[in-house]
Amino acid sequence: MPTRTARTAWNGSLEAGEGQVELTSSQLGTYDVSFPTRTSDTANGFTSPEELLGAAHSACYAMQLSAVLTAAGGTVDALDVQADVSIGADPAGGFMLTGITLTVRGEVTGLDSDAFLAAANEAKSGCPVSKALTGVDISLDAELVVAQTV
Repeated sequence: MPTRTARTAWNGSLEAGEGQVELTSSQLGTYDVSFPTRTSDTANGFTSPEELLGAAHSACYAMQLSAVLTAAGGTVDALDVQADVSIGADPAGGFMLTGITLTVRGEVTGLDSDAFLAAANEAKSGCPVSKALTGVDISLDAELVVAQTV
């Protein structure tokens, strides 16, 4: 299996400095980061480790859930996955991830709501990013939605 690479170039102190995160393997882009925007309610065009982790987690979870649903006999029409990653004060000092909420809405044929929820929970524990984040409380909000007919 391949190794994927990202790198960050940082200049200055934590409070006044800024950096750029580069998605090196894919060459898809370079994104600005700073500590003040990391801990602010508004991102103002900057990303953060938490947002990048959320992107990784939502993509990984969507892939894992698709595999689990298919193995259970379902046909995946659409999955909409959001990962909300929270940061807060660490009682031991500094900061820590305080929680991740995975929210998924799925349009899946061939499975009922109970089977969808079982698959959603199995995917949560089986997703490689979830496995890497076992020190963080990960909650799940999963719902099977009925596909709209046109």
